[in-house]
Amino acid sequence: MSALHFGVRINMNQRPILVCFAVKEEARFFQARSGACEVLITGMGQGNAAASIRRALSTTRPRLVITAGFAGGLNPELMNGTVLFDEDQEAGLGAKLLKCGAMPGKFHCTDCVAVLAAEKQVLRQLTGADAVEMESSVIRTICGEHKIPSATIRVISDGATEDLPLDFNALMTHRQRINFAKLAWTLIRAPGKIPQLQRFQKQTVFAARRLGEVLGKALLWL
Repeated sequence: MSALHFGVRINMNQRPILVCFAVKEEARFFQARSGACEVLITGMGQGNAAASIRRALSTTRPRLVITAGFAGGLNPELMNGTVLFDEDQEAGLGAKLLKCGAMPGKFHCTDCVAVLAAEKQVLRQLTGADAVEMESSVIRTICGEHKIPSATIRVISDGATEDLPLDFNALMTHRQRINFAKLAWTLIRAPGKIPQLQRFQKQTVFAARRLGEVLGKALLWL
């Protein structure tokens, strides 16, 4: 799934800011209150993200690209709902993000979901990263090729000591999309997972709301 959504351009003479999310659930509470802004839903994973950002940049040249969404915690000191960021020097968002309650952090990009706390612990030891996600590195590399400033702004949706309720990697299609038939069958076979999945969904709603608040405030006057 890849599409440009609810483009808002207050100043038509100003090139837009492009905000990239992997899935629409990450973007549900983000509203650009001021300035030129477009949202790109890239799809999950590096392949989908690369294809989507290349298509977008073939038709528009944003003044800034932000890759936003959920991230798994690797630093055990970070609570769910913590917003982390990393940016190019030219992006100019750091001071605004700090005022909005976000923290600088180091991200590690993988090609699969980190499901177990034990996996996250290993990634923390190997990379020293604060959070793990699946799209930002490739998006920002491509932006660098086009000499477009970029930033990563992500919210912790599951903490470093927390196992995810399901192995989402096993539920993916080859295009990195959730296979809902597999999901339904998994829950039929293991109904005890349903309350865990419901709790996790509540966590992601909280995380998405927090991310939307920080992004909206930080981009207010850009």
